[in-house]
Amino acid sequence: MSGATTSHPSEGAAIPLDLEDPANTAILAVSEDKLEGFQRDPFDEIAIRSGVPLETVIERIRALLEAGTIRRVRQTLLSTNLADGALVAWQVPPENLHAAFDFMFQHDPFSGHVVVRTTDSDTPGSKYRLWTTLKVPQGFSIEKHCEFLKSQSGAEAYRLMPAKALFVLGVGHTRRRGMEPDSRSDEPADVMYPRVVELSEREWRVLTALKREFAPEEIVRDLWQARAAEAGISLDEFCQIAESLARRKLLGRFSTFLEHVKETASGERVTRYNALFHWAVPAGREVEAGREVGRHHILTHCYWREAGPEFNNVNVMGVAHGTDKSRVLEHKAAIDAHLASLGIPVAYTNVFWGGRSEIKPSEISPLAYEAWCEAMGVDVEGCVA
Repeated sequence: MSGATTSHPSEGAAIPLDLEDPANTAILAVSEDKLEGFQRDPFDEIAIRSGVPLETVIERIRALLEAGTIRRVRQTLLSTNLADGALVAWQVPPENLHAAFDFMFQHDPFSGHVVVRTTDSDTPGSKYRLWTTLKVPQGFSIEKHCEFLKSQSGAEAYRLMPAKALFVLGVGHTRRRGMEPDSRSDEPADVMYPRVVELSEREWRVLTALKREFAPEEIVRDLWQARAAEAGISLDEFCQIAESLARRKLLGRFSTFLEHVKETASGERVTRYNALFHWAVPAGREVEAGREVGRHHILTHCYWREAGPEFNNVNVMGVAHGTDKSRVLEHKAAIDAHLASLGIPVAYTNVFWGGRSEIKPSEISPLAYEAWCEAMGVDVEGCVA
C-alpha cells in the first residue's frame, strides 16, 4: 500500500506517510541517528540539516508517530555509562521459548531488545535461541537478576556478554537502504570504554524526564518545556544539566526510531533481516578489529564482547539490517575481506538471524528497580551487588 496518507486534524490536508516521500526521506535521514548529544531545539536542527521547513518537520514526525511508522521519539542514553549491562544469550527448551520471550518483554523492564535468533546450520551457540539486552541499575547485581529471570522463564542456561568496548551505536535505517557492500569511513571507528558514572538526585530527575519517549501530542516546537516542569526546574537549568550529561558522555542522540520489524502504515518493511555478526579474533587485537569492523556503514551496532567457549570465543560483534538476505551476507563478506586484507585473522565467524523481536527502552533507575522488586515479590536486599 504505497502512497498512504493521513489527514491533518484541523485542516484535513493529506500528509504522506510512505518512506519514499521526499520530505519524509530527508527528515528521517537526519532524525534517525544524526543528532548527537543534547539538542535544545531538535526539530529546528532537523529542519536545518534536511532542508525541510520546520512546520513540516513537526507535522510529519507527529503524523508518522501516530501512524506507527515511527515507533518512538526519544532522547537516547549511553546507558553503558549509567548502569551495568550486557547482551544475554538464553538457552531455553523449545516448548518454553515463546513463553520465556513474553516474560522477558512484558515483565522485566530492565530487558530491552528481546529477540529470537537462529543460525543457518547447527553451530556453536545455536542452542541459545533467546537473546536480550539487560541493564541493571547501579548498586544491583546483574548476575542475581539473571538468576531470577532464569528461574521465572524456564531457561536452562544463559551467557552474559558485557560490552568491553563500543565502536558503533546508532540506527539510521533510512540512509542504509540500498547501501553498497564495503561502504565504509576513511578512518577506523572511534572506541569508547564503558564506565559507570554516579549522578545526583537532581540529575536523575532530569535524566528520567529527558529519556521518556514522546507521545504524538508532545511533538511541538518547545519540546523540553513540559519535561523541565516535570523535573521541577526551569527550562534553562534543565537544558544546562542535560548539556552537562552530554559532555560526560551519558547521552546518545535525539532520535526518531522507525518501525523496522513490522509493516509500516504504508505497507512497507524498512528491513526484513536482522543479523548479528560474530567474529573471533586473536586476544589483544579486539580493539583493532572492532574499529575496522565499525568502519563499515551498514552496521548499526558494533562491540567487543567476550562470548566464551559456547560461541567459539567470539569477541567482536556487529548488527546489520537489510531487506534482502543475500545482500546482508554480501555486507558480511565485505567486512570479512577487509579484515583479511589487514592481516587480522578470524578463527571463527557466524551469523545469527533475528526472528520474533520486540524492543523497548531499558529502565535504569535504582528507584525503579526497588519498585520492581516489590511488585515481583523479590527480596531487594538479595539483589544488591
